[in-house]
This record gives sequence, structure tokens and C-alpha cells, in this order.
Amino acid sequence: MAYNGAIVPLVTPLDAGGAVSESSVDTLIGSLGDEVTALMPTLSTGEGWKLSPDQWSAMVAATRKHSRGLPVLSGIQLPTTDEVIERARLAVDLGVDAIVVTTPYGVDVTQDAIVEHFRRIREAIGVGVFLYNEEAVSGNRIELDTLLRICKLPGIVGIKESSGDAAFTTAMTQAGTGIPVFEGWENLLVDVRGVAGFIGPLVNLEPGLVTAALADPTPERQDAINAACEKYGLFTDEWYRPLKAELVRRGVIETDLVVPESVVPA
Repeated sequence: MAYNGAIVPLVTPLDAGGAVSESSVDTLIGSLGDEVTALMPTLSTGEGWKLSPDQWSAMVAATRKHSRGLPVLSGIQLPTTDEVIERARLAVDLGVDAIVVTTPYGVDVTQDAIVEHFRRIREAIGVGVFLYNEEAVSGNRIELDTLLRICKLPGIVGIKESSGDAAFTTAMTQAGTGIPVFEGWENLLVDVRGVAGFIGPLVNLEPGLVTAALADPTPERQDAINAACEKYGLFTDEWYRPLKAELVRRGVIETDLVVPESVVPA
């Protein structure tokens, strides 16, 4: 499948006891209408790096159950290749269409080790892999040549490009890999060229605004997106907190609880 358009990195709605609220997952997905092309649970906006194994499984299962026919691309944010492969096999059992994976964690991870990480994952599982290029969680950055090497592996189905560097993102879109590149920062949406779509927290709240900007990326639409992000607090370090608060205010999810930092994936 060729992915494009606005893909939503879902928040992880919790009930009053801290468990995933399936009813809120259903309502959240239903609130998006027909403006999104795929669902991406358990990534950074879904506090993926903080979720317990039970929370992760429950969120992926609920998303799959209430997907309304949309593809489910499950985020996996774990430190090592072996841990990612183990979680990816569970994701396949839960019926996901693809997994979304960052690099192994650590500032000393080499570029060759990053390529090997994705090669091993692809050999171990039978669904597509979305490459998540970020630095905040993994602690390292993929170089352009490394990304191009990874794109030659079979089964790479997309790139969530969250480097924050519009020139880097544009270089990826112009590299002729055939792999769709998605901008991961709202404030850069109009600055990049040739992206297949967008993946970012604002899609949880304003999917129509994002879809319009993808179709006609004018400075005025970028201004509207920036204003919305400021209004909803999405440019803060813990953007998922005000995002959840706004979804509660709208009656979409039942609580604005977030996953405690003390809860770490095992």
C-alpha cells in the first residue's frame, strides 16, 4: 500500500484508573471523520516510550478494533533491536498493517548499527516498516546517506521525518527512493517540498486544517496551523498534555491523564 495524506499519531486515552479507555479510542477515531488516511497509535504523541506492555497492547488492539477500515501503523519505541523485534511480532499478531520504528537508543549508536537494526527487523517480521527519524527519544540522528541505505531494504513503506530540518526533509523527498516521506513538524509543513503527507499531533484536533494545507500549502494556511498549535499548546515539550486536555474539553476522551514517567516498557 502507498501511504499518503494526513496520518494521525493518536493520543493514548486513559480511564480514571490509568488503563487504556477503549471507548475513548473509539470516539477519538470517530471524531476524525474521513480526513485521515491511516492511524498511528503508540508513537510519541501516544506516549509510546512510556507505555507499559499492557497499555501498549491494549491501545494497539483498541485501535485495530475501531479502525473503521483505516490502516493501523503501530509505533514501537524501545531501546534495542531485540526488544523491537519481540514487540513487533506481537504487533503482527494484533493485526497491524505496519510498524513505526526509530533507531536503537544511545548517543554512541553508529550509522552502520542503525542500518543493521532495520535490516534485522525487516528479516524478522512480515509487515512493512515505517522509519521514524527523530532524536528526542533515541538520542541519535540518522544521516542522509544512512537513510538512503535503509530505503534500499525491502519492506520500508514510509518515513516520518521529524528531524526539524526542512532542507534535510526536502533532500529526502528529492532522492528518488520511491519511499513516501511525511513531514513530522507542523511549523514546517509549507517549507518542505515533495512530501507525501503529514504526521503530527495537530491531526488529532484539526485533521481538516492539515488536509487543506497538504492540498494547497499557502503561507496563510501555515499561519493558521501555527496559530492552532500555539492555541492548543502543541509546541511545548509535553505537547500531549494540553492535547489531551483539549480533547477532554471537546468531549472526545474521558480524562486528560498521562502515563507516569515511572512506568517504563519492560
